Amino acid sequence: MSTVKSKKLQVGTDATSSNNFTIYQPATPDGTLRIGVGNADSPTEIAQFTSSGLVSGVSKLDTATGSAPSYSARAWVNFNGTGTVAIRQSGNVSSITDNSTGDYTINFTTSLTDANYSLNVTTSNASSGAAGSGPVSLFITNGTNTRVAPTTSAARFLTFSYNGGSLIDCEYILCSVFR
Repeated sequence: MSTVKSKKLQVGTDATSSNNFTIYQPATPDGTLRIGVGNADSPTEIAQFTSSGLVSGVSKLDTATGSAPSYSARAWVNFNGTGTVAIRQSGNVSSITDNSTGDYTINFTTSLTDANYSLNVTTSNASSGAAGSGPVSLFITNGTNTRVAPTTSAARFLTFSYNGGSLIDCEYILCSVFR
């Protein structure tokens, strides 16, 4: 295997085109790898990396169409809320706490920046034969019906039956958190 040492590598054939990308080290080496667009002699920096990952550059997802920005979920979980609660699959969710019938807390693996997030919950009892699942109340405790403020590390919610509005455990509980 051979090693090529260079401070710049241009990807593209037109030296003046904005369609070219240049991977380079700054004139005064600082341990970063940079990516730029345009002329290889003076590229416009669009991203910067260190050995631990992205330092600057892309801060949000590109939108496939239209001009509205795209944002990714900060956490999500698909779990069985009946019997022994079991996570089927998740992202940034370390565990589920079964507080009581129809009362759950999702616990985040990595805390969020603040508690100003959107928690979306969908429930179903499709194959259990139980009364259909219904409304969900966010950030409410069971028993006292008092509000529990969302935290950066967890979110609590209640699930209700359409038949009479009593709390029920749901077979399918799907949650997503956006911020």
